[in-house]
Amino acid sequence: MKRSFSVFAEDIPLYSGPKAARDSYADLKQLSAIPGHIYTRLELQILPSQRRFSKVPWLVPMLELLPPTSIGHLKEWGLSTVFVLAKNYNKLVHVWESVTAMTELWHPQTNTFVFPGFEATILLEELEIMLGLPRYQRGEEPTISYTVEQINSWSILAYITTKKTDLYTMTSGMHVHLLPIAQWITSQCKQKTTNYTAIAKAAAICICGVILFPKSDGAISFGNLTIIDSISEGMKIGQAVLGFLYAGLTSVALGGPFYGSVIALELWMGMHIQFRAVEDLTTECTTMLNHPLVYVGG
Repeated sequence: MKRSFSVFAEDIPLYSGPKAARDSYADLKQLSAIPGHIYTRLELQILPSQRRFSKVPWLVPMLELLPPTSIGHLKEWGLSTVFVLAKNYNKLVHVWESVTAMTELWHPQTNTFVFPGFEATILLEELEIMLGLPRYQRGEEPTISYTVEQINSWSILAYITTKKTDLYTMTSGMHVHLLPIAQWITSQCKQKTTNYTAIAKAAAICICGVILFPKSDGAISFGNLTIIDSISEGMKIGQAVLGFLYAGLTSVALGGPFYGSVIALELWMGMHIQFRAVEDLTTECTTMLNHPLVYVGG
């Protein structure tokens, strides 16, 4: 579904040339003068753990096998945009130079990007619109109930399969591996089973693990597994996705690994910031043809 991002339109100052941009950027970095901050560490030419966001060869073939009923469940749970991004994941181009430039402006204490004269950050409302996630409604907070009952992550996986060999293949330590889950989905689809809800839940784990909660290579934590599973129960997960991205930005700003939804970050950057790759502004930038905004209606 196409959506308009005109609500985020901003007045963009005239581009005054590469020298002025470089001088301004040098001043910007001084605003985040924090010991150990990434901008002071010249040895970090690329983001730590950048390779975790490479192509995922098993993702698209698995999604192409999903039965229409399971896809319908994903749409009912508010994952239509995440599904579209996942189906086009191997086409997406991450511009790591611009991502790195933004992480150098991230302030870990305020969770904001520090610019001359103002600060900016990714808002929950923006993230929900960009990713098409179910939105928090003002006034519904008092209706939220809390429980201290322990969540059993194994029971979530047991809803998908009760075979012990499958369960042990899908997990190690406190992490859930996505590839074995995708292989289980592929097997179920090829056998034409009618367990559509279980297939949809397993697919939600895979696409959310890749798009919303990427951290370890091809795996998600048990904590994020429970968050993803709550989608099918009608829970909103925007806050969890945003908090995970904030934590990842703070981690990389202090020299640690980068994790979180880099796609959400690039969507936000694409709406608010103009990046100049060359001095000749008439040069076509083919990278933008596969920017995440292209696939969400921007």
